[in-house]
Amino acid sequence: MSHITRIGLAALMSCIGLNSVDAQSVGSSYTSTAPKNCRQIGKPSEFDGSTTRVCPGKNGLLVLIAEDDLREIVSVGRSRKEAVEEPAAKVWFAPFNSSETTIEWRAAGGKPFAIIQRWHIADNSDPDKQGRPNTKAMLVVTRLPPGPVCHVAYVDAVANPTANELARRAADDIARGFTCGKDEVKIIGAGGRAVELATMR
Repeated sequence: MSHITRIGLAALMSCIGLNSVDAQSVGSSYTSTAPKNCRQIGKPSEFDGSTTRVCPGKNGLLVLIAEDDLREIVSVGRSRKEAVEEPAAKVWFAPFNSSETTIEWRAAGGKPFAIIQRWHIADNSDPDKQGRPNTKAMLVVTRLPPGPVCHVAYVDAVANPTANELARRAADDIARGFTCGKDEVKIIGAGGRAVELATMR
């Protein structure tokens, strides 16, 4: 391979936001946040049935799932206390919502830097035959330590046929350089009803 070709390849890898090491070592693994695989914290609230559970993650990280008033938050930390203090634990979508129980971990060299999780956002303008709102699916990309844990990107799962690939690319390209509290969450790919609902204020 000529010197010019090597420079060209290096420039190309730089343009897509990955160096050769990252391109070779970035991959996915999966964990479950199903209640049977997690530790329940306390008892469900007698008032509204709200629950909190802590689930094993990757590389010493724990996943916190808290549900209150039919809305969930998902955060990550080395401990429950850390996870509760992260920005991700303070983000509530306005409509009723829930997260699926499979978490995809994106890692480079065995160190996770982002998670991807599918959420379902209730659409009150689209009721089913029983009058209950149908839900719209969205993928949420969340950055991981070092640094704060927060949402970095949303991908509408209906509007984008390749939503999973778009979410992985967003995790790989955006998460590690994202500044929580300063950078705005990115809408990746085509917009759709789920993203519209999730960003309602």
